[in-house]
Amino acid sequence: MPQPQPQPQGDKAPASDLPRSDAPHSPATAASRAARPSSAADRADAAANASAASAADRAVGIRFEGLSKRFGEQPVLRDISLDIEPGEIFVLMGPSGSGKSVLLKHVVGLEAPSAGRVLVAGRDAADPATRRAVHMALVFQAGALFNSLSVYDNLALYLREHRLGTEAQIREKVMRALQILSLESAARKSPAELSGGMRKRVAIARALVMEPQLLLYDEPTSELDPVMSATISEIIATLKTHYRVTSVVVSHDRDLALGIADRVGILMGGELITTTTPAELRRSTDPRITDFLNPRIDLSAPRFKKLEPNQPS
Repeated sequence: MPQPQPQPQGDKAPASDLPRSDAPHSPATAASRAARPSSAADRADAAANASAASAADRAVGIRFEGLSKRFGEQPVLRDISLDIEPGEIFVLMGPSGSGKSVLLKHVVGLEAPSAGRVLVAGRDAADPATRRAVHMALVFQAGALFNSLSVYDNLALYLREHRLGTEAQIREKVMRALQILSLESAARKSPAELSGGMRKRVAIARALVMEPQLLLYDEPTSELDPVMSATISEIIATLKTHYRVTSVVVSHDRDLALGIADRVGILMGGELITTTTPAELRRSTDPRITDFLNPRIDLSAPRFKKLEPNQPS
């Protein structure tokens, strides 16, 4: 996925951009603060619930109508037809090279179909006007954070570049996103100082400040240990509750797919071979699906041998 180019910024958030605990408050301000939730977690929950109320009808659907894609003579996607419902968590799984990321690029308009079309909220995804009308955010596999900027400035960059509010309004949005993902203490740090799991959470927080209607994740649990993978899965599911955002997740993570998805699609060889619920997927007897979800290690007939070209006898 193409990554945005950073503009020259300092590597620390300006002191004026971060909340100060030592600033004097008027009696009215103190009374106002007393009426608010007392803990950071309570404040984050209250902010998220308020966002959910205002965004209750903002989630959008996606429709794939006979989508096919070829690169030269090589077919990558073959006649994909699928509806993803507003507010749904849809997980797309499949072997490496099956076309999952190419399909995701069609949703955000980075690829044009060879045949068929993709509609987002009823609009053609290939039309640049769609990306202006529908708030979409993509969480990159590697995070795509700028190490030259603080965590705070990574989140604020999009809002500043698009002039989406005053510095005070930007500060409120950034700190709310950091609070929701328990990242307030990392605001002044560089991404290089963070663990892999924290960088993933920062990437999700950066997507949240865009107030997306559609949130796309490209392998959000890759390179993470099982516990942090479960944490990221919980975050994706929680954001659905708080924001009612439509989530499309490209992943190899079986536990994520079976644990949080409303529906799962399996893409193999560019074809969508099934779209079903996690419960039905567990009961599948299709050998292609069972071998993908529960591969058996067979030292007597290893898979890599089958990938080798036939040798002359």
